[in-house]
Amino acid sequence: MKALLFPGQGSQSIGMGLEFYKNFDTARKIFLEADENLNFKISKIILEGPEKELKLTQNTQPAILTVTCAIYNVLKKDFGLKLDNFKYYAGHSLGEYSALVCSGSLKFQDALYLLHERGKAMQEAVPVGKGAMLAILGSQIDEINQFIAKIKEKGICEVANDNANGQTIVSGNIESITNLQNILSKNKKKAILLPVSAPFHCSLMKGAAEKMKEKIEPVNFEKLNFEIISNVTALPENDPKKIKKLLVEQIYTKVRWRESIINMSNNGIREFIEIGPGKVLSGLSKRIIRDAKASSINSIEDIKNNIKWILKIKKF
Repeated sequence: MKALLFPGQGSQSIGMGLEFYKNFDTARKIFLEADENLNFKISKIILEGPEKELKLTQNTQPAILTVTCAIYNVLKKDFGLKLDNFKYYAGHSLGEYSALVCSGSLKFQDALYLLHERGKAMQEAVPVGKGAMLAILGSQIDEINQFIAKIKEKGICEVANDNANGQTIVSGNIESITNLQNILSKNKKKAILLPVSAPFHCSLMKGAAEKMKEKIEPVNFEKLNFEIISNVTALPENDPKKIKKLLVEQIYTKVRWRESIINMSNNGIREFIEIGPGKVLSGLSKRIIRDAKASSINSIEDIKNNIKWILKIKKF
Protein backbone atom coordinates (compact mmCIF):
# COMPACT_ATOMS: atom_id res chain seq x y z
CA MET A 1 0.00 0.00 0.00
CA LYS A 2 1.02 3.58 -0.68
CA ALA A 3 0.79 6.99 0.98
CA LEU A 4 1.09 10.45 -0.56
CA LEU A 5 3.29 13.00 1.18
CA PHE A 6 3.10 16.80 0.80
CA PRO A 7 6.05 19.08 1.70
CA GLY A 8 6.15 21.98 4.13
CA GLN A 9 8.14 25.17 4.63
CA GLY A 10 11.80 24.88 3.74
CA SER A 11 11.17 23.06 0.46
CA GLN A 12 10.67 26.28 -1.51
CA SER A 13 13.02 27.57 -4.19
CA ILE A 14 12.81 30.20 -6.92
CA GLY A 15 11.50 28.59 -10.12
CA MET A 16 9.84 25.63 -8.43
CA GLY A 17 7.16 24.15 -10.68
CA LEU A 18 8.42 26.09 -13.71
CA GLU A 19 8.51 23.18 -16.17
CA PHE A 20 4.96 22.20 -15.21
CA TYR A 21 3.89 25.82 -15.70
CA LYS A 22 5.53 25.88 -19.15
CA ASN A 23 4.23 22.50 -20.35
CA PHE A 24 0.73 22.09 -18.92
CA ASP A 25 -2.38 24.30 -19.07
CA THR A 26 -3.55 22.45 -15.96
CA ALA A 27 -0.63 23.87 -13.97
CA ARG A 28 -0.96 27.38 -15.41
CA LYS A 29 -4.63 27.47 -14.35
CA ILE A 30 -3.63 26.71 -10.76
CA PHE A 31 -1.03 29.50 -10.75
CA LEU A 32 -3.58 31.93 -12.25
CA GLU A 33 -6.20 30.91 -9.69
CA ALA A 34 -3.69 31.57 -6.90
CA ASP A 35 -2.97 35.06 -8.27
CA GLU A 36 -6.66 35.88 -8.55
CA ASN A 37 -7.57 34.65 -5.07
CA LEU A 38 -4.64 36.26 -3.28
CA ASN A 39 -4.96 39.53 -5.22
CA PHE A 40 -1.25 39.67 -5.95
CA LYS A 41 1.16 37.87 -8.30
CA ILE A 42 2.24 34.92 -6.17
CA SER A 43 3.11 33.19 -9.47
CA LYS A 44 5.77 35.83 -10.22
CA ILE A 45 7.27 35.40 -6.75
CA ILE A 46 7.33 31.62 -7.23
CA LEU A 47 8.82 31.63 -10.71
CA GLU A 48 11.05 34.72 -10.63
CA GLY A 49 11.52 35.79 -7.01
CA PRO A 50 13.06 37.76 -5.45
CA GLU A 51 14.04 35.20 -2.85
CA LYS A 52 13.44 37.58 0.05
CA GLU A 53 9.78 37.82 -1.03
CA LEU A 54 9.42 34.05 -1.37
CA LYS A 55 10.94 33.56 2.10
CA LEU A 56 8.27 35.72 3.74
CA THR A 57 6.15 33.20 5.62
CA GLN A 58 2.84 34.60 4.34
CA ASN A 59 4.14 34.04 0.78
CA THR A 60 6.04 30.80 1.32
CA GLN A 61 3.04 28.88 2.60
CA PRO A 62 0.57 29.61 -0.25
CA ALA A 63 3.45 29.33 -2.75
CA ILE A 64 4.26 25.75 -1.73
CA LEU A 65 0.56 24.91 -1.77
CA THR A 66 0.23 26.33 -5.30
CA VAL A 67 3.14 24.36 -6.73
CA THR A 68 2.10 21.17 -4.95
CA CYS A 69 -1.48 21.40 -6.23
CA ALA A 70 -0.27 22.25 -9.74
CA ILE A 71 1.85 19.10 -9.87
CA TYR A 72 -0.90 17.00 -8.30
CA ASN A 73 -3.46 18.20 -10.85
CA VAL A 74 -1.10 17.54 -13.75
CA LEU A 75 -0.62 13.98 -12.50
CA LYS A 76 -4.36 13.52 -12.13
CA LYS A 77 -5.65 15.25 -15.27
CA ASP A 78 -2.81 15.02 -17.78
CA PHE A 79 -1.29 11.68 -16.77
CA GLY A 80 -4.45 9.93 -15.56
CA LEU A 81 -3.17 9.21 -12.05
CA LYS A 82 -5.46 6.79 -10.21
CA LEU A 83 -5.80 7.22 -6.46
CA ASP A 84 -7.33 3.90 -5.45
CA ASN A 85 -4.07 2.50 -4.11
CA PHE A 86 -3.32 5.39 -1.76
CA LYS A 87 -4.38 4.68 1.79
CA TYR A 88 -3.18 7.86 3.51
CA TYR A 89 -2.40 11.49 2.68
CA ALA A 90 0.15 13.19 4.96
CA GLY A 91 1.58 16.70 4.86
CA HIS A 92 4.37 18.26 6.91
CA SER A 93 2.98 21.33 8.74
CA LEU A 94 1.49 23.53 5.96
CA GLY A 95 1.62 20.39 3.79
CA GLU A 96 -1.39 19.15 5.74
CA TYR A 97 -3.40 21.83 3.91
CA SER A 98 -2.12 20.49 0.58
CA ALA A 99 -3.19 17.02 1.67
CA LEU A 100 -6.68 18.31 2.50
CA VAL A 101 -7.02 20.06 -0.87
CA CYS A 102 -5.80 17.06 -2.86
CA SER A 103 -8.04 14.70 -0.88
CA GLY A 104 -11.06 16.80 -1.83
CA SER A 105 -11.83 18.02 1.68
CA LEU A 106 -10.79 21.67 1.28
CA LYS A 107 -11.18 24.01 -1.70
CA PHE A 108 -7.91 25.32 -3.16
CA GLN A 109 -9.01 28.94 -2.81
CA ASP A 110 -9.93 28.40 0.86
CA ALA A 111 -6.56 26.80 1.57
CA LEU A 112 -4.78 29.72 -0.14
CA TYR A 113 -6.61 32.18 2.07
CA LEU A 114 -5.99 30.19 5.25
CA LEU A 115 -2.28 29.69 4.57
CA HIS A 116 -1.73 33.35 3.71
CA GLU A 117 -3.44 34.31 6.98
CA ARG A 118 -1.60 31.55 8.85
CA GLY A 119 1.74 32.85 7.59
CA LYS A 120 0.93 36.41 8.69
CA ALA A 121 -0.34 35.28 12.10
CA MET A 122 2.73 33.12 12.74
CA GLN A 123 5.10 35.90 11.69
CA GLU A 124 3.35 38.50 13.85
CA ALA A 125 3.11 36.27 16.95
CA VAL A 126 6.71 36.95 18.03
CA PRO A 127 8.77 40.07 17.19
CA VAL A 128 11.61 39.45 14.74
CA GLY A 129 14.80 38.60 16.63
CA LYS A 130 13.00 37.44 19.79
CA GLY A 131 12.63 33.80 18.76
CA ALA A 132 14.78 31.15 17.11
CA MET A 133 14.84 27.59 15.84
CA LEU A 134 17.69 25.12 16.18
CA ALA A 135 18.29 21.97 14.14
CA ILE A 136 19.88 19.20 16.20
CA LEU A 137 21.57 16.47 14.19
CA GLY A 138 22.63 13.01 15.27
CA SER A 139 20.90 13.03 18.67
CA GLN A 140 17.87 11.02 19.72
CA ILE A 141 14.69 12.73 20.90
CA ASP A 142 14.88 11.41 24.49
CA GLU A 143 18.40 12.77 24.86
CA ILE A 144 17.34 16.16 23.47
CA ASN A 145 14.46 16.36 25.96
CA GLN A 146 16.95 15.80 28.78
CA PHE A 147 19.03 18.76 27.59
CA ILE A 148 15.90 20.92 27.26
CA ALA A 149 14.89 20.06 30.84
CA LYS A 150 18.09 21.71 32.09
CA ILE A 151 17.10 25.14 30.76
CA LYS A 152 13.29 25.01 30.84
CA GLU A 153 12.94 27.47 33.73
CA LYS A 154 14.79 30.14 31.73
CA GLY A 155 12.18 30.47 28.97
CA ILE A 156 10.41 28.64 26.17
CA CYS A 157 12.41 25.85 24.55
CA GLU A 158 10.40 23.03 22.97
CA VAL A 159 10.70 20.35 20.29
CA ALA A 160 9.05 21.80 17.18
CA ASN A 161 9.71 19.06 14.63
CA ASP A 162 10.45 15.43 15.39
CA ASN A 163 11.41 14.76 11.79
CA ALA A 164 13.46 11.56 11.91
CA ASN A 165 15.97 9.69 14.00
CA GLY A 166 18.85 12.13 14.36
CA GLN A 167 16.99 15.14 12.96
CA THR A 168 15.06 17.27 15.43
CA ILE A 169 14.12 20.96 15.37
CA VAL A 170 13.77 22.93 18.61
CA SER A 171 11.93 26.25 18.88
CA GLY A 172 11.64 29.01 21.50
CA ASN A 173 12.97 32.29 22.90
CA ILE A 174 16.31 33.34 21.45
CA GLU A 175 17.90 33.25 24.94
CA SER A 176 16.71 29.71 25.64
CA ILE A 177 17.75 28.45 22.23
CA THR A 178 21.19 30.04 22.66
CA ASN A 179 21.55 28.37 26.08
CA LEU A 180 20.58 25.02 24.59
CA GLN A 181 23.05 25.47 21.74
CA ASN A 182 25.84 26.12 24.27
CA ILE A 183 24.94 23.02 26.29
CA LEU A 184 24.86 20.90 23.14
CA SER A 185 28.25 22.29 22.06
CA LYS A 186 29.78 21.41 25.44
CA ASN A 187 28.45 17.87 25.01
CA LYS A 188 29.85 17.71 21.45
CA LYS A 189 26.42 17.56 19.85
CA LYS A 190 25.87 19.07 16.40
CA ALA A 191 23.32 21.89 16.24
CA ILE A 192 22.64 24.57 13.63
CA LEU A 193 20.61 27.76 14.01
CA LEU A 194 18.03 27.96 11.24
CA PRO A 195 17.57 31.13 9.14
CA VAL A 196 13.90 31.61 10.10
CA SER A 197 12.07 34.75 11.18
CA ALA A 198 9.90 33.22 13.93
CA PRO A 199 9.90 30.26 16.37
CA PHE A 200 7.30 28.00 14.77
CA HIS A 201 5.51 25.05 16.39
CA CYS A 202 6.02 26.02 20.01
CA SER A 203 3.83 27.61 22.69
CA LEU A 204 4.99 31.09 21.61
CA MET A 205 2.64 30.58 18.65
CA LYS A 206 -0.53 30.35 20.75
CA GLY A 207 -1.50 33.88 19.79
CA ALA A 208 -1.30 32.91 16.13
CA ALA A 209 -3.41 29.84 16.85
CA GLU A 210 -6.15 31.96 18.41
CA LYS A 211 -6.25 34.17 15.31
CA MET A 212 -6.39 31.14 13.02
CA LYS A 213 -9.17 29.52 15.02
CA GLU A 214 -11.40 32.42 13.98
CA LYS A 215 -10.30 32.06 10.34
CA ILE A 216 -10.62 28.26 10.12
CA GLU A 217 -13.96 27.81 11.89
CA PRO A 218 -16.27 29.31 9.19
CA VAL A 219 -14.51 27.54 6.30
CA ASN A 220 -16.24 24.46 4.92
CA PHE A 221 -14.37 21.16 5.10
CA GLU A 222 -15.97 18.26 3.22
CA LYS A 223 -15.90 14.68 4.46
CA LEU A 224 -12.54 13.27 3.43
CA ASN A 225 -12.08 10.79 0.58
CA PHE A 226 -8.87 9.59 2.26
CA GLU A 227 -7.58 9.53 5.79
CA ILE A 228 -5.28 12.41 6.66
CA ILE A 229 -2.41 11.84 9.06
CA SER A 230 -2.52 14.64 11.62
CA ASN A 231 0.74 16.36 12.55
CA VAL A 232 -0.58 16.73 16.11
CA THR A 233 -1.59 13.11 16.79
CA ALA A 234 0.50 11.25 14.17
CA LEU A 235 -2.69 9.24 13.58
CA PRO A 236 -5.25 9.06 10.75
CA GLU A 237 -8.17 11.47 10.99
CA ASN A 238 -11.23 11.89 8.76
CA ASP A 239 -13.68 13.91 10.85
CA PRO A 240 -13.75 17.51 9.46
CA LYS A 241 -14.61 19.03 12.86
CA LYS A 242 -11.70 17.31 14.56
CA ILE A 243 -9.34 18.20 11.72
CA LYS A 244 -10.23 21.89 12.10
CA LYS A 245 -9.39 21.70 15.80
CA LEU A 246 -6.11 19.91 15.09
CA LEU A 247 -5.09 22.47 12.46
CA VAL A 248 -5.34 25.13 15.15
CA GLU A 249 -3.34 23.06 17.65
CA GLN A 250 -0.77 22.26 14.96
CA ILE A 251 0.45 25.87 14.98
CA TYR A 252 1.83 25.69 18.54
CA THR A 253 2.58 21.96 18.94
CA LYS A 254 5.33 19.81 17.50
CA VAL A 255 5.15 18.15 14.12
CA ARG A 256 5.28 14.42 14.88
CA TRP A 257 6.60 13.39 11.48
CA ARG A 258 8.78 10.48 12.58
CA GLU A 259 5.87 8.92 14.45
CA SER A 260 3.54 9.58 11.51
CA ILE A 261 5.74 7.61 9.11
CA ILE A 262 6.19 4.78 11.63
CA ASN A 263 2.42 4.57 12.23
CA MET A 264 1.69 4.46 8.51
CA SER A 265 4.30 1.74 8.07
CA ASN A 266 2.77 -0.25 10.92
CA ASN A 267 -0.56 -0.01 9.07
CA GLY A 268 0.80 -1.58 5.91
CA ILE A 269 2.33 1.32 3.98
CA ARG A 270 5.40 0.21 2.05
CA GLU A 271 5.74 3.03 -0.47
CA PHE A 272 5.79 6.78 0.14
CA ILE A 273 5.40 9.19 -2.77
CA GLU A 274 6.13 12.87 -2.20
CA ILE A 275 4.36 15.38 -4.46
CA GLY A 276 5.55 18.99 -4.47
CA PRO A 277 8.78 21.01 -4.39
CA GLY A 278 11.91 19.46 -2.93
CA LYS A 279 12.69 15.94 -1.80
CA VAL A 280 12.85 16.40 1.96
CA LEU A 281 10.01 14.08 2.97
CA SER A 282 10.99 11.18 0.72
CA GLY A 283 14.50 11.40 2.18
CA LEU A 284 13.18 11.43 5.74
CA SER A 285 10.94 8.45 5.01
CA LYS A 286 13.93 6.36 3.95
CA ARG A 287 15.75 7.29 7.15
CA ILE A 288 12.78 6.39 9.34
CA ILE A 289 11.78 3.12 7.62
CA ARG A 290 14.88 1.53 6.16
CA ASP A 291 13.12 -1.00 3.92
CA ALA A 292 10.45 1.39 2.65
CA LYS A 293 10.40 2.66 -0.92
CA ALA A 294 10.20 6.44 -1.15
CA SER A 295 10.20 8.67 -4.21
CA SER A 296 9.46 12.28 -5.06
CA ILE A 297 7.55 13.90 -7.92
CA ASN A 298 8.60 17.47 -8.67
CA SER A 299 9.70 17.25 -12.31
CA ILE A 300 8.62 15.63 -15.56
CA GLU A 301 11.66 13.36 -15.28
CA ASP A 302 10.42 12.21 -11.88
CA ILE A 303 7.11 11.22 -13.48
CA LYS A 304 8.92 9.16 -16.12
CA ASN A 305 11.00 7.44 -13.45
CA ASN A 306 7.90 6.56 -11.41
CA ILE A 307 5.60 5.66 -14.29
CA LYS A 308 4.76 2.21 -12.90
CA TRP A 309 2.27 3.58 -10.39
CA ILE A 310 0.53 5.71 -13.03
CA LEU A 311 -2.11 3.50 -14.60
CA LYS A 312 -3.11 5.64 -17.55
CA ILE A 313 -0.62 7.69 -19.54
CA LYS A 314 -1.23 10.65 -21.81
CA LYS A 315 1.53 12.23 -23.89
CA PHE A 316 2.47 15.82 -23.18
